[in-house]
Amino acid sequence: MSASDLPDILADIRDGFLETPEADRLLLLLEYSDELPAVSEEVANHPEMCERVAECQSPVYIYVEVNDDIVTMHATAPVEAPTTRGFASILVQGLTGLTSDEVLAIPDDYPQSIGLTKAVSPLRIGGMTGMLMRAKKQVRQKR
Repeated sequence: MSASDLPDILADIRDGFLETPEADRLLLLLEYSDELPAVSEEVANHPEMCERVAECQSPVYIYVEVNDDIVTMHATAPVEAPTTRGFASILVQGLTGLTSDEVLAIPDDYPQSIGLTKAVSPLRIGGMTGMLMRAKKQVRQKR
């Protein structure tokens, strides 16, 4: 899958960042942080189902479901870590509803493609990359 073949939601998110003036992209990421969906009741009641994303400085946990080949991603990230929450929100919104093949075809460098490499530290971009890699790993295990 080339960058032009991204699933629509991820392409729209990327384009939204790239169309936003560089000085305002961090504000857009913070808007995404406010939109991180709450995890399902099942995931909330069984936190042991979640995997810690070690690449993130903040305690971020993800859990990916694959039902009838449709992916649902759940993530938790502290409110005190809005950048990390924003990245988690982008991935939850972008991966949920895709097929497992669509998720696995997302370029590994998607986090670098959304125009935030100057607005946030490489460590934070690495955290989002870690979230994506772990989500893909869970999809591979559950398909």
